[in-house]
Amino acid sequence: MKTSQSPVHFRSLSVLHEAMGISAPLHPLISIIDYGETRFDPKIFENGTKSDFYKISFKTKFNGKIRYGQGYYDFENGGMSFVSPGQILRMDHEEADYSGMSLHIHPDFIRPYSAAEALYLSEKEKKTISDVFENIQNELNERIDQFSQDVIISQIELLLTYSNRFYNRQFITRKSVNNDLLSKMEDLLNDFFDKEKGIKGLPTVEFVASQLNLTPRYLSDMLRHHTGQNAQQHIHDKLIEKAKEYLSESQFSVSETAYQLGFEHPQSFSKLFKKKTEVTPNEYKQSLQKFNNESK
Repeated sequence: MKTSQSPVHFRSLSVLHEAMGISAPLHPLISIIDYGETRFDPKIFENGTKSDFYKISFKTKFNGKIRYGQGYYDFENGGMSFVSPGQILRMDHEEADYSGMSLHIHPDFIRPYSAAEALYLSEKEKKTISDVFENIQNELNERIDQFSQDVIISQIELLLTYSNRFYNRQFITRKSVNNDLLSKMEDLLNDFFDKEKGIKGLPTVEFVASQLNLTPRYLSDMLRHHTGQNAQQHIHDKLIEKAKEYLSESQFSVSETAYQLGFEHPQSFSKLFKKKTEVTPNEYKQSLQKFNNESK
């Protein structure tokens, strides 16, 4: 296979298995790939890959980074990742050193399930996931009969149930890591408003998440667990905090404050400010001026 300038697109499991240098899949719609058995040239995939099926990767060891969308996942001690059809993955193959398995499921085999998160696992959780993968592989090795699909689907549902449990549990077990992310997010937003001064527009959840090497969903779930607010609400709170700083400086008008923060239209800024503070920017600015005059 020649190196392509575009991501390698796997439209069938057979093509995927061939590219990975392993035998043909036992089932046309579902397969498990053991990374230890693959034989392929990493340069083939240097521009990334995408496929027409769901992929659940279970990595027991990983050194290197995987790029998913605009963010990177760094699995130093292994973990799980979930990829939907059509999503592009890129890997730093020069640093990559990993072992584990990946489950590939055609959308026709099960009802759609979309997840795009990195899941960090403890040793005990790794054993649980490994057992489920083994059960699926054992079923694929059996002769296909009228119960095969039902059995495999039940194992996949069990895998997803465990994944959901471990996903929510990690917000508790990785508390110190998540608290560090909160501090990094605070610093990131401060730098954005202090240095960019509206040049890049308003910070989005996608931008903040990518800078923290997270997906937007993971960032919002982590923040909601620790603070009760999602990522968008945190960004808005920081916006209002900075807006109050600017409005307190007499040389900034409401319109100038809006542009400084990255708003394209001052009306949008005024609407958000009133929603958050119950007063308009003008009313807030006037109240500050009145207070300052009375204090003299």
